[in-house]
Amino acid sequence: MIALPIAASVVALAFGVHLLVRAGRRRTWHEAVWGVALLMFAAASGALAFGVADGWSSAEFRTYWLFGAVLNVPYLALGEVYLLARRPWLGHLVLVVLLAASAWAAGEVRSAPVDTDVLETERFFAGREVLGEDAPARTLAFVYSYAGTAVLVLGILWSALAMRGRPDLRGRLYGALLIALGALIVAGGSAFAAAGSFAGFSLTLAVGVTVMYWGFLTATRPSR
Repeated sequence: MIALPIAASVVALAFGVHLLVRAGRRRTWHEAVWGVALLMFAAASGALAFGVADGWSSAEFRTYWLFGAVLNVPYLALGEVYLLARRPWLGHLVLVVLLAASAWAAGEVRSAPVDTDVLETERFFAGREVLGEDAPARTLAFVYSYAGTAVLVLGILWSALAMRGRPDLRGRLYGALLIALGALIVAGGSAFAAAGSFAGFSLTLAVGVTVMYWGFLTATRPSR
């Protein structure tokens, strides 16, 4: 099963680089932010793979938690804000707020006490087992990821509704729906993580990011 988080990391890395290259060529903020989010996804999946393969270190767990559980989805949501906002300044304003929130979250995750006994003896675990039930770093993961998922999925569905009935935009419509589906698959993995199921969690990561990449390629494919 260690192959699944490795696959998720590789796909996310390829997806992120693809987005950043496109953003550099097209000067698009939404693709640049999505690229950063996918690199976070790759880092978190890589930390998960290393932690399970050779035993968890505190640094591996904090990387996995910060970039996977806390910050990843809000940056995907910010990309959606940039895509839908009619004025770029709105996205810039949200970016400033998110950068401040990211700094706060990084400080909380970096300073959070972790249960080293769990890290040293368990192959995979729920966040509450390492951080504690009421840890601020764990609360931030819930708040950031749920809010980010809501903004991302609702934004994609809004775009899909606007494209409905347009045969010339059929590819973009299907791509947007696939991206939303992939995001929901990844978000659903939190249930497996909470239950301590490494197989289920790893599968949702790999499948979810692959479906998202498939959706992006479908949405950006040139029309005939």
